[in-house]
Amino acid sequence: MKKIILLLLFLRTISVSAQEERYGIITGSVVDRNSKEPLIGANVIIMGTNIGAATDENGIYRIEHAPVGAHSIKFSYIGYQPVIKTDIIVKSNRIITVTAELESAALESEEVVVAGGYFTETEEHSISAINFSYEEVRRAPGSAGDISRIMMSLPSVAKVNDQSNGLIVRGGSPAENAFYVDNIEIPNINHFPTFGTTSGPIGLLNVDFIEDATFYAGGFDVTYGDRLSSVLNIKFREGNREEYDAQLDLNWSGFGGVIEGPLNDGKGSWIFSLRRSYLDFLIKTIDMGTSVVPRYGDLQTKIVYDLNASNKISFIGIFGDDHNSPDKQTAIDNDMLTYGNQDVYEGTAGLTWLSIWGKNGYSLTSFSFTGAKFDEIFFETGTDQLLRKNNAFNRFVKLRNVNHYNINDNTSIEFGTDLKYLFDTYENFYGEYIDAVGNATPAMNISRKLNTTKLGVFFKYTTNLLRNLRVNFGVRGDYFQYNQKCNLSPRFHLSYDLNDRTKLNLSTGIYYQNLPEILLVQNEQTKSLDDPKAYHYTAGVEYLITEDTKITAELYLKKYENMPLDPSQKDLFLIDEFYYRDGNIYGHENLKSNGVARSRGIEITLQKKMSSDFYGIAGFSYSLSQYRDSKGNWRNRVYDNRIIFNIEGGYKLGNDWQFSMRWIYAGGTPYTPFDIEKSVNLNRGVLDEERINMERLPDYHSLNLRIDKRFFFRNSNMTLYVSVWNAYNRKNIASYFWHQYEKKQKPVQQWGLLPIFGIEYEF
Repeated sequence: MKKIILLLLFLRTISVSAQEERYGIITGSVVDRNSKEPLIGANVIIMGTNIGAATDENGIYRIEHAPVGAHSIKFSYIGYQPVIKTDIIVKSNRIITVTAELESAALESEEVVVAGGYFTETEEHSISAINFSYEEVRRAPGSAGDISRIMMSLPSVAKVNDQSNGLIVRGGSPAENAFYVDNIEIPNINHFPTFGTTSGPIGLLNVDFIEDATFYAGGFDVTYGDRLSSVLNIKFREGNREEYDAQLDLNWSGFGGVIEGPLNDGKGSWIFSLRRSYLDFLIKTIDMGTSVVPRYGDLQTKIVYDLNASNKISFIGIFGDDHNSPDKQTAIDNDMLTYGNQDVYEGTAGLTWLSIWGKNGYSLTSFSFTGAKFDEIFFETGTDQLLRKNNAFNRFVKLRNVNHYNINDNTSIEFGTDLKYLFDTYENFYGEYIDAVGNATPAMNISRKLNTTKLGVFFKYTTNLLRNLRVNFGVRGDYFQYNQKCNLSPRFHLSYDLNDRTKLNLSTGIYYQNLPEILLVQNEQTKSLDDPKAYHYTAGVEYLITEDTKITAELYLKKYENMPLDPSQKDLFLIDEFYYRDGNIYGHENLKSNGVARSRGIEITLQKKMSSDFYGIAGFSYSLSQYRDSKGNWRNRVYDNRIIFNIEGGYKLGNDWQFSMRWIYAGGTPYTPFDIEKSVNLNRGVLDEERINMERLPDYHSLNLRIDKRFFFRNSNMTLYVSVWNAYNRKNIASYFWHQYEKKQKPVQQWGLLPIFGIEYEF
């Protein structure tokens, strides 16, 4: 108690010392969204004050003497829709960069004032899309700065397991999502990536680099290909172009820092971060309820340079290295099915060139290299049998070009290409195994190189047919050299404004995705398989309740075809092995591409931006996710929550305190009980083939709380935060496993009550 009192007194003392009025600087640029041309004379104002500025001949503005704290900034220009950026944190004696892209309002008269501006980031592709700013990502309770976990609070994303941040979107699998950072594809944005998927336990991206993120839960346009479910488009911020800044971080997952500064008198900038986990140190000295000691670290950078007023180049680098080596006793103590050693190295480096063509448009061209090296060996805890030895090196280089051309004020086109060359190496061994339904699977050795090319081309036409009607039609063509398959994907989107507050949206399209490479390389017969295919149908309505509050309702139907099936497991859905076999798909011969699945549902989302003292987002969904088995019966998929309800919100008390919470409720997911007799005889879990996905886990619910406290000193700033995950310690169950020592079924528990802390010090 004495230590707690002393800590409170200390915080009170430094809080009082930081109460003197402090100021910072806000600067940035304002450009036309469709051409990237600077807007001269645009007005920029801190809302609720008379403090503001206007952009100069280069579209640059600068606001001196801005009060510290959280603000909303309004950008306006005659003939353009206004944009309002919320959660802009001005810090003591620091320069904050805030950019805005304004879109022409297509008004009949320049005297008309357009309302709104809080939700402009998703107006161009408004269906199934939601945008989060940096501060919304940083402060989200229950996420610890992991961008994927923030998306898991949306009604379109299934809630399955706290230990994994895999996005399961509208009945899809964790392998069906795409991630882009500054126009560069990154296949997995997690530490300890699950092989062959886009999921993992811990996010890789440093939240301090993220300017904003837009998530498309379906119906995304033809500029994105080779994915069936969703796209997460992330924009990294630039470093400070005027001065050198630094930040030190300490939180539950690790420690590190960020440094940034100008290049060549402000013609460019750089930002660099380095982080390392320290769980291995903590576990040796503190009882944390586990003795598993993972080690991981990451390095990230972005460099930007203006060649001239119309051309800018940028470079990003994202690298991670992960290590975990639980021994047998550790596995026994923690109810782990396997033990062994895991070393993973992953990274992406890419260069992007933005070229502005004047008022006619712009082009964005990126060239990148991505590699992920896996060196893993795992043994079964109960028998010491070698299960798998994974020595794989996945690499690809990619050229991506997107061009936007404005035909006139009402019509534009986009066209471009994706060219990817893959060169993978596999030296994998899989031991003899009893599969999920009790079949003996012989040992498999994969020693192979995969050198192949993927080519995609796309064209999109967008026009305002009427003042209130916007139509977007596109077509995409993809070619995969490995199986010599060509796929054509038409997509259509319509948006109609019933009035200034209400909008109707319709979208439909065809989507293809190549099978995971680890499945393709297992035998030559996979070349004959068709690429999985999905049809998206979405209808939605948006209603702007107030300028800062919007409600959206959407109905969707997604149909899957050409899904891979194993005739020896005739009632299971192969792609779902990512869930019940820990991401390992092997031991399948004579696969067929005749699998069919479907998901359908309704989603309602209410979002309020923090225009004053509080923000919030609430969502509800009811959905069904099913597949058809070999007998023609429709069965529930393992990700089928049916009902999801979530609510997240926060309250700002002055400039320095903020309180936030998130509560999630999700219906229990389907599971298949073990055949107890077979499981006892084989001493391993064998699913009951007569009851595939016919039982459900208990419903999931969890409350996460967070408190942030900011300190604005004369020449530095500090943020302290404390968060509690699963505050009332709900005993949520992720799945069941067969305990080989106790010879019985046991539950896999999700996270219990977990305190989280963090300190950020900027100077």
